[in-house]
Amino acid sequence: MIFDFDVIVIGAGHAGCEAARAAALLGSRTLLVTMDMNKIAQMSCNPAVGGIAKGQIVREIDALGGGMGVITDSSTIQFRMLNRSKGPAMWSPRAQADRMAFSLNWRSELENTRNLYMWQDSATGFVVEKGVIKGVKTALGVTFSAKAVVLTAGTFLNGLMHVGRVQWGGGRIAEPLSTGLTEQLRELGFQSDRMKTGTPVRLDARTIDFSLTDRQDGDSDGGKFSYLPESGSKLPQLPCFSVRTNEETHEILRSGLPDSPLYNGQIQSIGPRYCPSIETKIVTFADKNEHHLFLEPEGATTTEYYLNGFSSSLPFDVQMRALQTIPALRNVQIYRPGYAIEYDFFQPTQLCHTLETRPVRGLFFAGQVNGTTGYEEAGGQGLIAGINADAYVHGKDPLVLGRDESYIGVLIDDLVNKGVDEPYRMFTSRAEYRILLRQDDADSRLTPIGYKAGLADDRRMELLRRKEEMIGRLTEELRSLSVKPSDANPMLASIGSAEVRQSVRAADLILRPGVDMGLLEKYIPGIAGGYSPEVREAVEVRLKYSGYIERERQLAERMGKLDHVTLGDKLDYESITALSTEARQKLKAQRPDTVGQASRIPGVSPADINVLLLLLGK
Repeated sequence: MIFDFDVIVIGAGHAGCEAARAAALLGSRTLLVTMDMNKIAQMSCNPAVGGIAKGQIVREIDALGGGMGVITDSSTIQFRMLNRSKGPAMWSPRAQADRMAFSLNWRSELENTRNLYMWQDSATGFVVEKGVIKGVKTALGVTFSAKAVVLTAGTFLNGLMHVGRVQWGGGRIAEPLSTGLTEQLRELGFQSDRMKTGTPVRLDARTIDFSLTDRQDGDSDGGKFSYLPESGSKLPQLPCFSVRTNEETHEILRSGLPDSPLYNGQIQSIGPRYCPSIETKIVTFADKNEHHLFLEPEGATTTEYYLNGFSSSLPFDVQMRALQTIPALRNVQIYRPGYAIEYDFFQPTQLCHTLETRPVRGLFFAGQVNGTTGYEEAGGQGLIAGINADAYVHGKDPLVLGRDESYIGVLIDDLVNKGVDEPYRMFTSRAEYRILLRQDDADSRLTPIGYKAGLADDRRMELLRRKEEMIGRLTEELRSLSVKPSDANPMLASIGSAEVRQSVRAADLILRPGVDMGLLEKYIPGIAGGYSPEVREAVEVRLKYSGYIERERQLAERMGKLDHVTLGDKLDYESITALSTEARQKLKAQRPDTVGQASRIPGVSPADINVLLLLLGK
């Protein structure tokens, strides 16, 4: 075996898979180091991909040429478009996945990626010379050399798991922890801290009374993440189910609080505020007498179910007794209890926007080591880290996405400029340009960028060209088609909208609340014949929200000008007395590349930004 590589990726979770695949496809000889090749891309928490804002990230990964969208589509057992009742900026795709198929499909993808090799082992140290990464050492005593390294160790860095007062080391249940890397990085000047996350109990479906649950089916017309037409699932589509806790459940949970690691002082690290444990829910929302729980299948061929909403680190017997107070779970048997896990992360303000670390050149971080939570956030970071690791090795231009270009850009900019004080989860509210970052047009926004970077191929660009051509054609047809009152008024009356007295353009009818392409086609047959549902939806959104889209684009352009005003790396912020003390400290510590980045650092005020602009002669 040759021990020299361009890029080494440590960890084969969702960030590691994207990073290794991207670097290899772009031409770097890449090695993926993982503790267990049978656990590649494990869905260690819930068996689902996407959701609010997270679904947009998956579509962006796909548009750039990443793998998560296609892999999820091939593993889907239920698909839903969330928030359909709201505006298109809020629509978010979510797929329930077969956990085992998802992992196997990722392994197959990696094994068939050119330039990509795998090594089953544990990374124990870095080779660093004069502040530059040179390679990786492993537990088997092997040293691999590399020009760039991407660390995506997830929860494995000094991982410590908890069930009640019982605790043991590990990165996931029944899997060992990783030691040595954090300690060396601290010696190299990195700041690290601890975070906590948790996962729910797993249940045996044979012992669940589904007649006492509320059934939740997926969308009748299906759906998928990838823009590639052949992407999709051949697996059976399955329902999910919901149940509710009750006062008896809560009383049992409360009785276990003295033995809860979260409340007896056993866990000191930072937990996720937006995905709390069941014991945190009953304490924080003490006035609530019930909470929704969701039964989600782990796969098409298993009886294992995930109980979404019941994340817990309470003692096993408390979890069991609490579950049995829920009628549908009266006789339930469990495969394994919920548990909490603490792990090391590194404050992401130590990163550049390329995800390269500032203390060590050629070393990149992606995923939970940056303080994030979620498969999707990890995958987006992994993709960018892999692209930029390859760019670093071969002297190419790096890829940095703007806040007005993608949720991935918002994610990374938030991490680098603001840091984290709790596990970071993406929400639509974090993006100031939500109407520009819709899930339906991620390919229009990002496929040209992915193509320029070398990851999205000619076929993706041709598919996008054809789609935009069809969108333009249908838009012009609607703008030129005159609809008579005799055709328009029955439709308008059906939704209680004011009738028209003269002919009106079809495109103007779309602007009316309650009118969509489906309604137009119902009353004016053939109006959009021959066009795909994707094209019809895109045309409707662009016409109906054109004013909002244009206004937001103009705002983004004005604010974006600050991101083109470079600060360089030679400014002595301590000597600029016109800046506030906090601004001097923050700017000195984080060394932003542009005035735009500086403006998003907490503690740097608009007055401080004006000082910088005056100093730069702007």
